[in-house]
Amino acid sequence: MTIQKLEKGVLLVAEPSIIGDISFNRSVVLLAEYNENGSVGFILNKPLEYKLNDFIPELNSSITVYNGGPVEQDNLYFIHKIPELIPNSVEISNGIYWGGDFNEIISLLQENKLKESEIRFFLGYSGWSNEQLEQELEVNSWVIITNEYKQEILGKTDSNFWKEKMIEFGGDYLIWSNAPENPNYN
Repeated sequence: MTIQKLEKGVLLVAEPSIIGDISFNRSVVLLAEYNENGSVGFILNKPLEYKLNDFIPELNSSITVYNGGPVEQDNLYFIHKIPELIPNSVEISNGIYWGGDFNEIISLLQENKLKESEIRFFLGYSGWSNEQLEQELEVNSWVIITNEYKQEILGKTDSNFWKEKMIEFGGDYLIWSNAPENPNYN
């Protein structure tokens, strides 16, 4: 469902018009924070070729790491749906949490008490300064939609997520659902 109100927990779907933006082309972003200071989100549909054990070898974990956005790509971030196991988590909305005690996550992973479907790791995040996201909305860079998946959004691991949204939007968006990522290849 398309909405117009920015708030944490909504999904931002990149408009086809932002083709030239390497970071956000064909992105679906979960907005994790939105306030007068700015916004923070994580790109949900851009898995990297890295696994968690590429960054923390002692974990022996094959959990996929995603490109969270262009900001601080040398840092690992995470969202999850198990606040009862990860202290100091902050609820985004709908049972999805951001952050928490990373040492506890390490322990849970070492003890095989954490499933990939319960957590998602990101390199970097998407960030906007005060009013920047509003300006991007004014020039039609994003469509704001309700997160109808709630905490099951963590299971949306397919890079075709953006394409699915274009098909759901219908109308003029349908043509973009099958267009090549780079129109010059058409």
